Amino acid sequence: MDALYTAVATATHGRDGRAFSSDGKLDVQLAPPAELGGDGQGTNPEQLFAAGYAACFASALALVGRKAKADVSDAAVTGEVGLSKQGEGFALAVTLRIELPDTVDAATGRELVEQAHQVCPYSNATRGNIPVELVIE
Repeated sequence: MDALYTAVATATHGRDGRAFSSDGKLDVQLAPPAELGGDGQGTNPEQLFAAGYAACFASALALVGRKAKADVSDAAVTGEVGLSKQGEGFALAVTLRIELPDTVDAATGRELVEQAHQVCPYSNATRGNIPVELVIE
Protein backbone atom coordinates (compact mmCIF):
# COMPACT_ATOMS: atom_id res chain seq x y z
CA MET A 1 0.00 0.00 0.00
CA ASP A 2 1.42 3.36 -1.03
CA ALA A 3 0.96 6.00 1.66
CA LEU A 4 -0.79 9.21 0.63
CA TYR A 5 0.91 10.95 3.54
CA THR A 6 3.32 9.90 6.28
CA ALA A 7 3.48 11.73 9.59
CA VAL A 8 6.78 11.52 11.43
CA ALA A 9 7.03 12.25 15.14
CA THR A 10 9.59 11.52 17.82
CA ALA A 11 9.05 11.08 21.56
CA THR A 12 11.84 11.32 24.09
CA HIS A 13 11.83 10.21 27.73
CA GLY A 14 8.43 8.48 27.47
CA ARG A 15 5.57 9.98 29.45
CA ASP A 16 7.92 12.47 31.13
CA GLY A 17 9.38 13.89 27.98
CA ARG A 18 8.59 15.66 24.81
CA ALA A 19 6.97 14.74 21.49
CA PHE A 20 7.61 16.63 18.29
CA SER A 21 6.89 16.23 14.61
CA SER A 22 9.54 16.29 11.91
CA ASP A 23 8.04 19.44 10.39
CA GLY A 24 8.04 21.30 13.74
CA LYS A 25 4.26 21.89 13.75
CA LEU A 26 3.79 19.69 16.82
CA ASP A 27 5.99 20.13 19.86
CA VAL A 28 4.46 19.21 23.19
CA GLN A 29 5.68 18.56 26.70
CA LEU A 30 4.56 15.17 27.96
CA ALA A 31 3.67 14.39 31.55
CA PRO A 32 1.64 11.69 33.24
CA PRO A 33 -1.75 12.93 34.45
CA ALA A 34 -2.26 13.45 38.17
CA GLU A 35 -4.52 10.36 38.16
CA LEU A 36 -1.44 8.28 37.30
CA GLY A 37 0.82 9.95 39.85
CA GLY A 38 2.20 12.67 37.59
CA ASP A 39 2.12 16.42 37.91
CA GLY A 40 -0.20 16.80 34.91
CA GLN A 41 1.88 19.71 33.59
CA GLY A 42 1.92 18.37 30.04
CA THR A 43 -0.21 16.41 27.65
CA ASN A 44 -0.18 12.63 27.52
CA PRO A 45 -0.44 9.93 24.85
CA GLU A 46 -4.08 9.24 25.65
CA GLN A 47 -5.04 12.89 25.07
CA LEU A 48 -3.14 12.94 21.79
CA PHE A 49 -4.84 9.70 20.68
CA ALA A 50 -8.27 11.05 21.70
CA ALA A 51 -7.72 14.26 19.72
CA GLY A 52 -6.40 12.44 16.66
CA TYR A 53 -9.20 9.87 16.62
CA ALA A 54 -11.89 12.54 17.13
CA ALA A 55 -10.52 14.67 14.28
CA CYS A 56 -10.14 11.71 11.95
CA PHE A 57 -13.63 10.42 12.72
CA ALA A 58 -15.12 13.89 12.13
CA SER A 59 -13.45 13.95 8.71
CA ALA A 60 -14.78 10.48 7.90
CA LEU A 61 -18.25 11.62 8.96
CA ALA A 62 -17.98 14.65 6.68
CA LEU A 63 -16.95 12.38 3.79
CA VAL A 64 -19.89 10.00 4.16
CA GLY A 65 -22.21 12.94 4.80
CA ARG A 66 -21.21 14.56 1.50
CA LYS A 67 -21.78 11.29 -0.36
CA ALA A 68 -25.23 10.96 1.23
CA LYS A 69 -25.98 14.64 0.61
CA ALA A 70 -26.49 15.15 4.36
CA ASP A 71 -25.10 18.31 5.92
CA VAL A 72 -23.07 17.23 8.95
CA SER A 73 -20.66 20.17 8.76
CA ASP A 74 -21.67 21.30 12.26
CA ALA A 75 -21.08 17.87 13.81
CA ALA A 76 -18.68 17.59 16.74
CA VAL A 77 -16.80 14.47 17.83
CA THR A 78 -15.35 14.09 21.31
CA GLY A 79 -12.90 11.27 21.89
CA GLU A 80 -12.45 9.65 25.28
CA VAL A 81 -9.51 7.27 25.67
CA GLY A 82 -9.38 5.21 28.83
CA LEU A 83 -6.23 3.52 30.09
CA SER A 84 -6.58 0.53 32.38
CA LYS A 85 -4.48 -2.31 33.74
CA GLN A 86 -4.60 -5.56 31.80
CA GLY A 87 -2.60 -8.38 33.33
CA GLU A 88 1.01 -7.22 33.55
CA GLY A 89 0.40 -4.47 31.00
CA PHE A 90 -2.17 -1.88 30.06
CA ALA A 91 -5.12 -1.59 27.69
CA LEU A 92 -7.02 1.19 25.97
CA ALA A 93 -10.75 1.67 25.40
CA VAL A 94 -12.33 4.43 23.33
CA THR A 95 -15.67 6.19 23.44
CA LEU A 96 -16.53 8.57 20.61
CA ARG A 97 -19.32 11.00 21.43
CA ILE A 98 -20.84 12.37 18.24
CA GLU A 99 -23.05 15.45 18.26
CA LEU A 100 -24.97 15.71 15.00
CA PRO A 101 -26.80 18.80 13.75
CA ASP A 102 -30.54 18.94 14.50
CA THR A 103 -31.19 18.83 10.76
CA VAL A 104 -30.10 15.16 10.65
CA ASP A 105 -32.76 12.69 11.81
CA ALA A 106 -31.82 9.90 14.21
CA ALA A 107 -31.92 7.04 11.68
CA THR A 108 -29.84 8.92 9.11
CA GLY A 109 -27.42 10.00 11.81
CA ARG A 110 -26.91 6.42 13.04
CA GLU A 111 -26.34 5.25 9.44
CA LEU A 112 -23.78 8.00 8.77
CA VAL A 113 -21.93 7.30 12.02
CA GLU A 114 -21.75 3.58 11.22
CA GLN A 115 -20.49 4.35 7.69
CA ALA A 116 -17.88 6.76 9.11
CA HIS A 117 -16.74 4.01 11.48
CA GLN A 118 -16.09 1.78 8.43
CA VAL A 119 -13.96 4.33 6.56
CA CYS A 120 -12.11 6.11 9.39
CA PRO A 121 -8.45 4.98 9.47
CA TYR A 122 -8.38 5.10 13.29
CA SER A 123 -11.49 2.91 13.43
CA ASN A 124 -9.93 0.48 10.99
CA ALA A 125 -6.68 0.40 13.00
CA THR A 126 -8.44 -0.23 16.31
CA ARG A 127 -11.13 -2.64 15.09
CA GLY A 128 -10.72 -5.97 16.87
CA ASN A 129 -7.89 -4.58 19.00
CA ILE A 130 -9.60 -2.29 21.50
CA PRO A 131 -13.22 -1.62 22.34
CA VAL A 132 -14.69 1.43 20.60
CA GLU A 133 -18.12 2.69 21.64
CA LEU A 134 -20.02 5.10 19.39
CA VAL A 135 -22.43 7.36 21.27
CA ILE A 136 -24.69 9.73 19.35
CA GLU A 137 -25.72 12.62 21.57
